[in-house]
Amino acid sequence: MLLATRAEDVPADEEYELFLRHTGLEPASLRRVRLEAEPMPDIDLDDISGIFVGGGPFNASDPWERKPAVQRRVEAEFSVLLDRVVARDSPFLGACYGIGTVGAYLGATIDRRFGEPISVVDVELSDAGRADPLLASLPDAFSAFVGHKEAISALPTTATLLASSAGCPVQMFRVGRNVYATQFHPELDLDGITTRIHAYADYGYFAADELESTLAAVRRTPVTHTGDILRAFVERYAR
Repeated sequence: MLLATRAEDVPADEEYELFLRHTGLEPASLRRVRLEAEPMPDIDLDDISGIFVGGGPFNASDPWERKPAVQRRVEAEFSVLLDRVVARDSPFLGACYGIGTVGAYLGATIDRRFGEPISVVDVELSDAGRADPLLASLPDAFSAFVGHKEAISALPTTATLLASSAGCPVQMFRVGRNVYATQFHPELDLDGITTRIHAYADYGYFAADELESTLAAVRRTPVTHTGDILRAFVERYAR
């Protein structure tokens, strides 16, 4: 199941297609729920192999009074879901906004000290990351697409750090054996991030005169390994 929060149809539909492509799943095998448009359904964890959470414009660290009603609803729903997911150690992988949902649930420190502009960054695996089965096919260092205003600056002891970048200390972590979260976008390719740059040009990720330089930043080096994480998740957990 893919739990999504993008209100814009073009990037939302492309996100779903990218998850399908990198996981190797057929549409019948990956149910998408657009949480910005409908309440989270009752999810029977015994009936699904795992949960993906995509990115979106919500920021977990924003003051409660500044969060729109839909975000407040979504966060309350995630809190209830994560009660069950973490307790059961059910397969879960949250990307970008997904790391905010899990991080906030765990009590991580989330703030704007380590936001990264939309770009390609070099991500390095920790010792635990190099030993993690979901990352077995990745090199010790790899390129990834990022673009986030907030980030986790301190993890609780219940989480295991798997990857970092020079500008962001928590790029990926794990809770238990099966609950994962990434700050970078494992689903993205160059076309996908180009779509998002145009779709979210007015959302404060870059200044009005920085469109071309932002597009150039995501072309600086190829991103070739991150999609393997999604494929590995499916190969490990699909039944």
